[in-house]
Amino acid sequence: MSRTALYNRQESLERALQLFWQKGFHATSLKDLEKALDMRPGSIYAAFGSKDGLFQEALDYYAQSSLTELERILSNHQSPLLGLAAFIRQLGGIRDKDLPSQACMLVKSLLELGAREQLALDKVEKLLASMEARFAECFIEAQRLGELDDTLDANRLARRLQAEVMGLRAFAQRDVESQTVHQLAEDMALSIESLRNNESVN
Repeated sequence: MSRTALYNRQESLERALQLFWQKGFHATSLKDLEKALDMRPGSIYAAFGSKDGLFQEALDYYAQSSLTELERILSNHQSPLLGLAAFIRQLGGIRDKDLPSQACMLVKSLLELGAREQLALDKVEKLLASMEARFAECFIEAQRLGELDDTLDANRLARRLQAEVMGLRAFAQRDVESQTVHQLAEDMALSIESLRNNESVN
């Protein structure tokens, strides 16, 4: 595939992502996609197979972007726990960003999709599980470094963190001040930092 074709596909995915994220899978019509992507129905089907295929690829694109941002923040911290806390603090500014929705696209899709979209629903479950697994890896690494009590269940901590992230994103959808979301994220970040052993290296 040529560089131009790759770029055009990425651009199409970005546009489709914005639309699906804003309106949801069911409310996004083929006409909406034609307009957003500036493509005819035949071209959309040739490139992505179907509306469902395009949606699933958009989900992958969204999840990879989210994971890339997490890895960027983690790479700036030697401490996994401080890295996770920084990630949460960054999420606190979500109402300051021009996004199609403050809620996580994966969570919105999880709540919207049904048995008729089982493949897409399975995709959402898989992507959420991948993010939870990455959180668990961070807690396990923190235990290896001696900054987290090794009697704690890393998988349980990861599950709780994902639930808190999902809740924070859903809360940010409400008609609340940005400062309120920042404060909530700060409380969550402090909770993660409080897990560090006193003798751990700063």
